[in-house]
Amino acid sequence: MSGLDEFGEIARLFRPLTRGAAGALDLADDAAVIVPRPGCDLVVTKDALVEGVHFLPGEAPDMVARKLLRVNLSDLAAKAAEPFACFLAVAWPAAYTPADRERFAQGLASDLETFDLSLMGGDTVATPGPLTLSLTALGWVPHGGMVRRAGARPGDLLAVSGTIGDATLGLAALRGEVDDPEGALALRYRLPLPRLDLRHVLSAAHAAADVSDGLVADARHIAHASGVRLRLDLDRLPLSRAAATWLERQADAAAALLRLASGGDDYEVVCALAPDRPKPAGLTIVGEVLEGEGIEVTAAGHPLEPGAGGWRHG
Repeated sequence: MSGLDEFGEIARLFRPLTRGAAGALDLADDAAVIVPRPGCDLVVTKDALVEGVHFLPGEAPDMVARKLLRVNLSDLAAKAAEPFACFLAVAWPAAYTPADRERFAQGLASDLETFDLSLMGGDTVATPGPLTLSLTALGWVPHGGMVRRAGARPGDLLAVSGTIGDATLGLAALRGEVDDPEGALALRYRLPLPRLDLRHVLSAAHAAADVSDGLVADARHIAHASGVRLRLDLDRLPLSRAAATWLERQADAAAALLRLASGGDDYEVVCALAPDRPKPAGLTIVGEVLEGEGIEVTAAGHPLEPGAGGWRHG
């Protein structure tokens, strides 16, 4: 589109998404202004989504926008950060009509209001390729209070929030490979819920990561960053009713559990907790932290070879 059309569309679709934030400068400048919050550190994260890679081709534009925001908020949730703003970059394919772009903006506006964020700036361009999106999310933590992947200690307990594996089955359901009569599994894949409700719980964790690549892979990230060994017991994996029903039908339960723990897109939080602390509500203990390095995965008391354990980047 021409520069004039681009600026007009930004003003029409995206300026309202600033929600009155003064530092956004009405999206009329090349930059924004972030005023520091006294006593806090600024946490910044960035994720990208590509059509056909991170979401299925033809997905509704508003759902794509909401997923884009939520996967970034999941990273902030795992850092125990309070989100407040974001920056957006969009590469529109030729097939994306003005109505599609408007629906995208409406979806983003809905979730910005839900999670109380302001759009502070970004960029829009055209592309001959698939829809490509990137969002940078910003959040505050008390000074020195960001929860890192590093910090897990031998003796800690390994815990995970929510249920694991629903998104893996949801993607399979959207491909017609798994029954999903109520659509709950597909929704977990299409529209994750960032665990911002755990911010105060996670502020006491020694280490944490969001479960985006797969529980095994993301637990391994903690092990590597912390210089420890993790033991993950898949028999303790928290499962939804739909996932448990699917598991009962599988001939090889251990392989099925490993699939659920490696599929990714759950956007729950895995964390290391001191063993003498009461287990917070909403978390399930799934293993422990040991001396050594790497990750050990078991099911039915037997070791499993986890392979990559999830999504590998590049």
